[in-house]
Amino acid sequence: MPKLTQDQLAERWHMSPRTLEQWRWLGKGPRFLKIGARVLYDEGVIEAFEEAQVCQNTCGPISEEGV
Repeated sequence: MPKLTQDQLAERWHMSPRTLEQWRWLGKGPRFLKIGARVLYDEGVIEAFEEAQVCQNTCGPISEEGV
């Protein structure tokens, strides 16, 4: 599967790369691969994360029961 850098993912989601850094520090957001100082995100993991964030209202993501 293709990998995305932090900058590529930040551009895809229209957010600051620093937000992704903070999410990693807090243990939030999608799983990532860290090799030395380099951080990579698997595109399949990103797509699954995006799918899990789909909302029907402002209360949060749609539960599995609602699908």
